[in-house]
Amino acid sequence: MEPSPPVLFLLGVSHHTAPLAVREKLALDDAKAAALAELLRAQPGVREFTLLNTCNRVEIYGVGHADAFTPITATLAHVTGCSATELDGVLKTRLGHQVVEHLFSVASGLDSQLVGETEILGQVKDAYDAALARHWTGPVLNRVFQKTFQAAKHIRTHTAIGAGQVSVASVAVDLAGRIFGELATTRVLVVGAGDIGLKTVQAFQSRGATAITVASRTLAKAEEAAAFAGGWAASLAELPELVAAADIVTSSTAAPGFVLGKELVTAALARRPARPLFLIDLALPRDIDPAAAKLPNVFLYNLDDLAEIARENLALREAEAARSRAILAGRSAALWPQVAQSLNKAI
Repeated sequence: MEPSPPVLFLLGVSHHTAPLAVREKLALDDAKAAALAELLRAQPGVREFTLLNTCNRVEIYGVGHADAFTPITATLAHVTGCSATELDGVLKTRLGHQVVEHLFSVASGLDSQLVGETEILGQVKDAYDAALARHWTGPVLNRVFQKTFQAAKHIRTHTAIGAGQVSVASVAVDLAGRIFGELATTRVLVVGAGDIGLKTVQAFQSRGATAITVASRTLAKAEEAAAFAGGWAASLAELPELVAAADIVTSSTAAPGFVLGKELVTAALARRPARPLFLIDLALPRDIDPAAAKLPNVFLYNLDDLAEIARENLALREAEAARSRAILAGRSAALWPQVAQSLNKAI
């Protein structure tokens, strides 16, 4: 009997299948991502793979045999510390053409928690570039990802799916504007000077905020981000004083634990008048202890809360989303026979 050809597969978890607390546990830092990739590389039956790891999804795209799926699931559980029971209800499998359709949708921002957001395309490109550089991909995934980027670019160029507030930073600032109205006199503290932190600073500046402080573990990065808004830079050691003075605090670091614990927030509240403190957690794993929401005059929002706000804007883009999905369906259908041929050659 001739061996069956390998299949194009996807094993993944996203905001569609898992609540924030589970996604938080599955989030891969650099060390865990490297460990998972090394185990996948050594996994019998896996010929190609790419690992996509973002705030709202952990997805393994691969080419291999179906009998590898169970060991891959066990590997993911081992690396993340999740139990088989936790993964059982949230880990989804796609095969063949469904994988192409899904990846097209992901890269185009149609599958995002904030539909139409643009950051995901860069994240998909980074994931593919990393896999390509390490020789984890082959003829099948190379074709699929390259065609994915062409499809996503077409959607961005020929539809208005990206219209409106469709980034985490812009939605966070939109929320702040709803709460405070005029932001010119509002004291803003941005914790974290990475990509999201920088975009948050820029979004606050575009809405008229002038009193912006950026705090980071690395002072030089804080200074660089603060310079965009003519603001101030600080270190994380100054957080107790900074939180006490702020009206709005956003946090988006890569710290493994809480940057703003309940105790820190409690101490900050004791040093300020009885006025509202709005905390917006843009990180996963979360930066702000959820218990802080129970403190008086504290209002805490996380990524899922922002997604609910963004859905109000989705109605304005629904027609563009439907048009985009129709375009992607045609492109994925045209690509699939080529991918299937490559899989048959891989026997």
